[in-house]
Amino acid sequence: MSTNTIDSKLLAKMFMAGACNLEKKKDYINELNVFPVPDGDTGTNMTMTIMSAYKELNNLEDPDMRAVCKAISSGSLRGARGNSGVILSQLIRGFTKVASEYKELDVNIITDACKNSVATAYKAVMKPKEGTILTVASGVYDKAEELRKAGVTDLSEYLEQVIAYADEVLLKTPDLLPVLKQAGVVDSGGQGLMEVLHGALDIFLGKDVDITVTPSKAGKAEKKDNAGESLVAKDIKYGYKVEFVIILNKALVVKTEQDFKNFLEAMGDSVVMMPSDGNIKVHIHTNDPGLILQRGLKLGMLNEISIDNLKLDPASKSSGEPKAAPAPEVKEEPKELKEFGFIAVSVGDGMSDIFKSIGADTIIEGGQTMNPSTEDMMNAIDKVNAKHIFILPNNKNIIMAANQARDLTEDKDIIVIPTKTVPQGISAMINFMPDSSVEDNTDNMTEGANNVKTGQVTYAVRDTEIDNKVIQKDDYMGIGDKGILSVGRDRDTVTKEMIAEMVDDDASVITIYVGSDVEEKDYEALKSELEDTYEDIEVEIQLGGQPIYYYIVSVE
Repeated sequence: MSTNTIDSKLLAKMFMAGACNLEKKKDYINELNVFPVPDGDTGTNMTMTIMSAYKELNNLEDPDMRAVCKAISSGSLRGARGNSGVILSQLIRGFTKVASEYKELDVNIITDACKNSVATAYKAVMKPKEGTILTVASGVYDKAEELRKAGVTDLSEYLEQVIAYADEVLLKTPDLLPVLKQAGVVDSGGQGLMEVLHGALDIFLGKDVDITVTPSKAGKAEKKDNAGESLVAKDIKYGYKVEFVIILNKALVVKTEQDFKNFLEAMGDSVVMMPSDGNIKVHIHTNDPGLILQRGLKLGMLNEISIDNLKLDPASKSSGEPKAAPAPEVKEEPKELKEFGFIAVSVGDGMSDIFKSIGADTIIEGGQTMNPSTEDMMNAIDKVNAKHIFILPNNKNIIMAANQARDLTEDKDIIVIPTKTVPQGISAMINFMPDSSVEDNTDNMTEGANNVKTGQVTYAVRDTEIDNKVIQKDDYMGIGDKGILSVGRDRDTVTKEMIAEMVDDDASVITIYVGSDVEEKDYEALKSELEDTYEDIEVEIQLGGQPIYYYIVSVE
C-alpha cells in the first residue's frame, strides 16, 4: 500500500528516530575527523545539536505541523555546536520553514523544503566547500527534484531513492576534498546527516525503532548511592524551581512576550508562562534564579516570588504550588550599561585568568574539548550589560555558533571577531582601544588576530596520513594555522620543529601557553633551549592549564 503524505505525528517520530540513530553512531562519526586529534567531535557536536531539538519536541503533546517544525527548528538553532552542528541546524531551519505551512507533507512539499534547506545552509556558510555535509544535502535535493519531475508520488519509493543517492554522494566526498582522500575517510558531517536520514526512513518504513533517549529518563523510584544521597538529586540538570508573577508595566506585544519566553527556554526547562488577571505567572527550572528575576524586572514589578532548591528537595520538582516562604531579594542590581563588553571562549584556568585580566566580562568554558552551543553564547550575551559586545570564539569550529547567536540577538549590537585560536583572541583584545569606534576596533582587533601565528602540540589517536605526513597512533603532532607542521615520538622535538616552521625574520616574541599535563622542569627546559636558539627573540611562558594540548604557542 502506497503512502503519499506525512502528518505531524509521523514527522515528529521520524525526526526523533533520526536523532536517536545519530546519537548511537556519534563515536563512529567522531573517528572520521580528518585530523586524528583526541578531541575530534563532529559526531558529538551534531548529536548535542539535534538532541536539543529532540528535547523540545519531546515536551510537546499532540502537536500540529507548525508546532513540530517550530520545536525542531528553534531547538536545533539554540543547541547548535561546532560548524557541523550549526550547518545541521540551518538545514533543519530551511526545511521546517517550508514544511510548517502545511498540515501534511507530500513529494512536492518535501522537495520544496529540501530546496530551501540547502539554500539556507549554504547562505549560512561564508566560504562553502564541496565534499562536505553541504554536498550531501545538495545530493538529497537533486534526487528529490529528479523524482518529482519524473512524477513519483509514492513516498516510500521517493524517500528510499533519495537516501540511497545521498549515500552515493557521501562516498564521493573524498574525490571532492583532497584532504579526505589523503586521510582515507568520507566527510564526517555528511555521514552524520545520513545517520539522521536513515533513522527517519526506518520509522517511515514501519521498522521497529526505539526513539527514546534513556539517559534522560529518571525512574519513579528514587535510588540511593552508598552514602544514602539521592541519585535523582545528583542527576537534576537545573537546580532551582523559580516561580513569580510579573505585574506588567504595560500590555506585552507578541514579539516581546516571545522574546521573554525564548530567554526562559534558553535558561532552563519546564517553562510555563500563564496570563493571570492581565499579568504573567512564570514557572521555570534553572541554575540562575537571579538572572531570571532580573530579566522579569524589565517587564514590570515582581510579586509572589518563590525559589526552591530541587537538589535538596527533588520532590518539589513536580510540585505546582510554591512553598510558603518570604520572597527573597534579587541577587544583585543590574550593572550599569556600558559602551563595550567582551565575551571570550576559553579552556583552562590559566587561559581564563589571562582573558579576565585584559578585560573579558564573561568567559565561556569550552574550545577544543567542548564546543559551546549557540545557546551558551546567548546566555553569555545576556549577562553582559553593554551596547556593543565583542565575541572572541578562539576556535574555527566555534565561529559559526557565535555568528548564529549574533543573528538571534536583537537588543544588543554583537560583533564576532573570527579568532581561530586562543593566542589570536588575546592579541585581538590587546588591540582594543576604548576611545575608538566600533568599526575601528573591529578592524584593529581583527588585524591584531591575523598577525599572530599559532601552533598547538597534541597527540594522534589513530594512524593516518595528512599534509603529506605519515602519522601513527600516539605520535606527537605540531599543528599550525594551516596544517600539520611536525610529527614524531618525542614531544620536545616536535614542539621545537613546529616553532622553527613558525618563526620568520619578523618574529619578535614566542609565547608558550603550558597545558595541564606538562611538568615545570619540562617547560623550563624547553624555554631555555628556545632562548639559546633564538637569541634575538623574547620567549615567554604562561601557565594556560588547558587539557589535551601540551603547548599552545604563538609567534608574533
